[in-house]
Amino acid sequence: MSPSPTPRPGAGRWCSERRAGRTNPPRGEGPREGSDVTTHVLGDVPFGLGLVEAAARPGRRVTLSAAARARVAAARAVVERHAGGDEPVYGLNTGLGGNLAYRLTPGEVEAFQVQLVRGRSIGVGEPFPEPVARLMLLCRIVGLAAGGSGISPAVLDLLVAMFDAGLTPVIPGRGSIGAADLGLCAHIGLAAIGRGEVFVGGARRPAAEALAEAGLAPARLAAKDGLAILNSSAVSCGHAVAVLRDWADLALLSAAVAALSCEGYAANPRIFDPRLASARPARGQERAAALFRAALDGSALHAPGAARSVQDALSFRTLAPVVGTALAAFEAAVESVETEVNAAADNPLVLADDGLILSTANFHTPAIALAFDALAIAGAQLATGVAWRAAKMLDARMTGLPRYLSPVGGASAGLNALGKTAAALHAEVRLKAMPASLDALPVSDGVEDHAPQTPLTIRKLGEQLEPLRMLVAIEALVAAQAVDLRAPPHLAPVTRILHAAMRDAVPRLDEDRETGPDVDRVVALMRGPELVGRLRAALGDAGNAFDLRMTPIRGQA
Repeated sequence: MSPSPTPRPGAGRWCSERRAGRTNPPRGEGPREGSDVTTHVLGDVPFGLGLVEAAARPGRRVTLSAAARARVAAARAVVERHAGGDEPVYGLNTGLGGNLAYRLTPGEVEAFQVQLVRGRSIGVGEPFPEPVARLMLLCRIVGLAAGGSGISPAVLDLLVAMFDAGLTPVIPGRGSIGAADLGLCAHIGLAAIGRGEVFVGGARRPAAEALAEAGLAPARLAAKDGLAILNSSAVSCGHAVAVLRDWADLALLSAAVAALSCEGYAANPRIFDPRLASARPARGQERAAALFRAALDGSALHAPGAARSVQDALSFRTLAPVVGTALAAFEAAVESVETEVNAAADNPLVLADDGLILSTANFHTPAIALAFDALAIAGAQLATGVAWRAAKMLDARMTGLPRYLSPVGGASAGLNALGKTAAALHAEVRLKAMPASLDALPVSDGVEDHAPQTPLTIRKLGEQLEPLRMLVAIEALVAAQAVDLRAPPHLAPVTRILHAAMRDAVPRLDEDRETGPDVDRVVALMRGPELVGRLRAALGDAGNAFDLRMTPIRGQA
């Protein structure tokens, strides 16, 4: 195979998808399910995170395109030329971090790569779930296919074979500060050399045993191979894909619940007029307004003469700008991860066309850290609106409905006591919105004196989702009860789907009862894929606002 011409490292390297002997265009709707195996071809065009997510599903396989193999071979040839030379190259013939000044002898070069993997396997704590770790392994394979790492083709082939065989490295959840995920990616390398553990069908197994049962020999690391596996933000990227999927689904559900609240509150729908949104075209606001127009299309709120306020409380009136800002923050986070997944972020980086290996800072991920901190703040903004809409619907002075939405009146508390739960959840959401990217301690004898704390920002956003989901469930309970008591002539098709799903899960409140279990049942409803899938379908194009796309944001019209 000829290594020339060689596309630059990081040039579009993702894939089309092959199934049953066909190659489908990468801008299609993604892999189609079937009884045969779906294989994703890595190396030709960039992927959006939706396609990353699809490729990592259980049973999916990956293979490298001819262009990717040419890049890998060309970069490897450069590494091998430098391995025998006198010029110092970081991590190839020198130590790392504080040991930068140490020059490896030719006899130490290969042994150092195993030493590097073992000595930097420093992850601690509960491991990531198997599906998330599989995303991480895939992200590292994609980065290696860029050609900038100079990894030996045989080692990359082993990682691909592990992915295809369902051997997923067990990766602890803590141990990275975001200046690459060396200490966590090392656990990928540890599994590849037959040490550590892997997940196989949900069970944890010694890596050596699992490799042998799959007919795979442990990797024999040559010059730079260990560093090539380690020097990556693949752990952050894989975790980010999983968290962004959950965030997108919850954001869409929250918007649908807010629309149901508009029905129960009898909010004025004119606030979503496209002319209003376009007059101040802040990023995301026009699409958020379109999302609410789609959610309320066909509602009795639009009927001539329908009772409505000239101007509602801000928790209703600001839905388009608040949700639009969250949409903008979400897309910024997605774009930051897409850039990292589809990039050559190695240090040092092999420039095959020029025959050079140069030190870089491409491993540093402040863009992801800042984007995820911002998205957590956007989540807190959403939470404030959620909490106040629920409070407004419980206020008879605002709605004209029975006090606390109790149909029996008197001393009945109705749903009002849930306000305390909402306040507690809102405080927790706000706590998780505190930025994590501000603090870093210098490490490696002070050589590494800046770090974005990217893994922490991602984990913190994921932890914010649970109290936020519970808070949205409370709004949904209150909104459904308000709709029952207001009894509008008809709901919009979208809000009707949500209201019906709510009533399948929880009966209307006819007398005081324990409402904590009701919230838990709604949370379970929101966690499942069925409701969000039905709502996306009913919303049409507007339902794609909060989603992971098959093609990168930068590549979309």
